[in-house]
Amino acid sequence: MAADGVVHVIDDDADVRQSLAFLLSTAGFAVRVHDSAVAFLKVLPEVKNGCVVTDVRMPGIDGLELQRRLGELELRLPVIVMTGHGDVPLAVEAMKAGAVDFIEKPFDDEVMLSAIRAALGRQADDRERNARTAAIHERIARLSDRERDVLERLVAGKANKVIAYELGISPRTVEVYRANVMTKMQADSLSELVRMALIESSAS
Repeated sequence: MAADGVVHVIDDDADVRQSLAFLLSTAGFAVRVHDSAVAFLKVLPEVKNGCVVTDVRMPGIDGLELQRRLGELELRLPVIVMTGHGDVPLAVEAMKAGAVDFIEKPFDDEVMLSAIRAALGRQADDRERNARTAAIHERIARLSDRERDVLERLVAGKANKVIAYELGISPRTVEVYRANVMTKMQADSLSELVRMALIESSAS
C-alpha cells in the first residue's frame, strides 16, 4: 500500500470514477468510488481515515456543500477538489473552505498522485499530533494541584525561589515537586516540559 488510508473518489461521471480507480489501485492505494456525495455520506460512519477526491460540480450535493458538511461533522478528512475548465473561482472558494488542493480536469496522473500522497501524509501528521496532544493531556491530568501550580510557574519562567515564595513553601519542596512534574510528564529537560505545556494550552 502506498499510504495509510482509503482514497474516496466522488464523481457523477462513471468514466472519471473508473479511470481514477484504475490509476490509484495501480499506484498501490486503497480506493472506493461513489457516484454522488449523497452515496458517500451514507457510508461515512464506516470511514475512519483516508482522503476525499471530489468533483466540484455534481447534481444534488456538490463538492463545496460536501466539504461544508464534513466540516460540520468535524471529520478531518483531507479534501482534493477536481474542477472542470473555467471553475477556478469555485476551486478557490473550496481552498478557502479548507480543501488541501484543487486539480483541473483533464489532469496529469502524477499531479493527482502527488496531491493524494500529500493529503494522506498530512492526515498522518494530524493523527500523530493529536495522539501526542492526548498523551500530554493525560499526563497533566495525573498531576496533583500543587504540581500543577509549580508547572504553571515553571512555564512562566519563574525561578524556584520565586515559586517557593508565591506558594508559601520552601525552595527544597519546590525542587521535589519540580522533579515529580518532570517524571510524570516524561520530560527530559525544562525546555521539553515547556513545549509540552504550550502544546496543551494551545489545544485547550
